Amino acid sequence: MSQNQTPLFSGLLKHAKRNPIQFHIPGHKKGAGIDPEFRNFIGDNALSIDLINIGPLDDLHSPKGMIKEAQDLAAKAFGADHTFFSVQGTSGAIMTMVMAVCGPGEKIIVPRNVHKSVMSAIVFSGAIPVFIHPEIDIELGISHGITTESVEKALEQHPDAKGVLVINPTYFGISADLKKIVEIAHSYNVPVLVDEAHGVHIHFHDDLPLSAMQAGADMAATSVHKLGGSMTQSSILNVKEGLVSVKHVQSILSMLTTTSTSYLLLASLDVARKQLATKGKELIDRTIRLAQSIRKRINEIDHIYCVGEEILGSKATYDFDPTKLIISVKDLGLTGYDVEKWLREKHNIEVELSDLYNILCIITLGDTEYEADLLVTALKDLAEECSHRAEKVEPLEVLLPEIPVLALTPRDAFYADTEVIPFAKSEGRIIAEFVMVYPPGIPIFIPGEIITKENLYYITKNLEVGLPVQGPEDDELKMIHVIKEYKAIK
Repeated sequence: MSQNQTPLFSGLLKHAKRNPIQFHIPGHKKGAGIDPEFRNFIGDNALSIDLINIGPLDDLHSPKGMIKEAQDLAAKAFGADHTFFSVQGTSGAIMTMVMAVCGPGEKIIVPRNVHKSVMSAIVFSGAIPVFIHPEIDIELGISHGITTESVEKALEQHPDAKGVLVINPTYFGISADLKKIVEIAHSYNVPVLVDEAHGVHIHFHDDLPLSAMQAGADMAATSVHKLGGSMTQSSILNVKEGLVSVKHVQSILSMLTTTSTSYLLLASLDVARKQLATKGKELIDRTIRLAQSIRKRINEIDHIYCVGEEILGSKATYDFDPTKLIISVKDLGLTGYDVEKWLREKHNIEVELSDLYNILCIITLGDTEYEADLLVTALKDLAEECSHRAEKVEPLEVLLPEIPVLALTPRDAFYADTEVIPFAKSEGRIIAEFVMVYPPGIPIFIPGEIITKENLYYITKNLEVGLPVQGPEDDELKMIHVIKEYKAIK
């Protein structure tokens, strides 16, 4: 088959044109039973292919027809042996990777700055995380990737690990030397699992970091919807045969996937793959040029800094994706959260994320000079407004959380007897729930870790500036779940 073909999308259109009488779900029956206002907005075309896995349309849980053809084309496009479509987002694909290689009590080597889905999979599987410290960028206040040396050291100490998980690229677009990491892990016969949520496009342009499949990784969970043009919640899981069982991967993914799979999401994966495979280089080339021009213009603005190639050269910053604009605003005396709100209220601009020191803007195939001009103009206005302050604000102190000691496996802690105590008085106790800043969902605490004063302070600072801290049952984080302690009987 040709990469110009879209067997899944074309098959859905053919079925919709037949206009069969539907005595099956979904109950809106091609839109006839849905709210009219919503129908008018969404349109009859979309509703006509919002279908279910009836015979002619194949079944994602056991594909043999149009879905299999679409997945096979995707595997060829991404250089994988097998590609699975995910309607559970990349989170579902990441959880599948972890659970496909790890069982109760088995070790997996992971960087600390993993997405919360990795930690969820570790709880579900009963695996034991062996954390690697990611390299910290003190100037920007962010974590980068892991180094080849840290992977080598972790495998020397834990040769019985069932997998090494790598983020490539990070949320901020930074890549480590993935090819070397894969070589090291494979020398121990350990598979490499890649969280490629922010790297669907890198496979299709030579000026971008190596993709997971190009680097020889065993599995990669890739968000096509984030930067590749498919609909939100649609992702893929790429697999290479050898150290992992493809059949086992399919079984785990099926366990985690709804049986009511969305054909709108699946079709969007099919057409996104076609566009990337046939026009990706040309479209990404234009996107890179646009991002670089924005970066240059931002760096002409006083007290605002947009990261470029100068960030490369450390052990963990082997390569970077220029379409990610990391914009440091701490020299304005503002938090990233302040700037996010200002841009929203003053210029109707929404950014990808903000943290204590930065905002992140992503430039994709869908951006043009028009949006670029709006962003640069807004940032110029912000710098001008800050320059008229009566009092100059000192640049913010950069804070980053430490990795606490793991006293219990996450699964044991998650299911243990717990009690609720005041957050302010929890130092030294073993936490029984997750605490993370989202986005990007990096854990500050995971179940089983000992609560430290430094991490409590870091959480407090995030709360003070209004950044969302997620995970705990208490939204305001006044109280927290910890492992129950039993006093000795006198």
